[in-house]
Amino acid sequence: MEYKLINPDYLDNVSGGDVQIISEIVEMFRVQAAEISEEMQNLHESKEYVKLGLLAHKAKSSVAIMGMNDLAVMLKTFELSAREGKDIELYSDYIGRFVSDTRAAIIELDELIRHRLNTN
Repeated sequence: MEYKLINPDYLDNVSGGDVQIISEIVEMFRVQAAEISEEMQNLHESKEYVKLGLLAHKAKSSVAIMGMNDLAVMLKTFELSAREGKDIELYSDYIGRFVSDTRAAIIELDELIRHRLNTN
């Protein structure tokens, strides 16, 4: 099975390949991604760019655990830009990508769990 956003090998290393642990990690990610998405949008609307940069840093850690390296790199760029209040016109795109990529990753993660449960 090929995944576009997540890295199952990285998840296996973190969890020891235990599907129950992977399920718990995915559930935490699901909740955290939704909270971060909402907070990013709120901070952007209120022009609280330093806080937005700090949140991008937190988000980067969350996606890195899922092996989402491309999104983590983008979030690092977003973090540095927001902390300095630079390239403000790009923030909506960064937030949109975080939202869309995390939603798509959750679909992949759910599929990974289903696949693992059906093969065990």
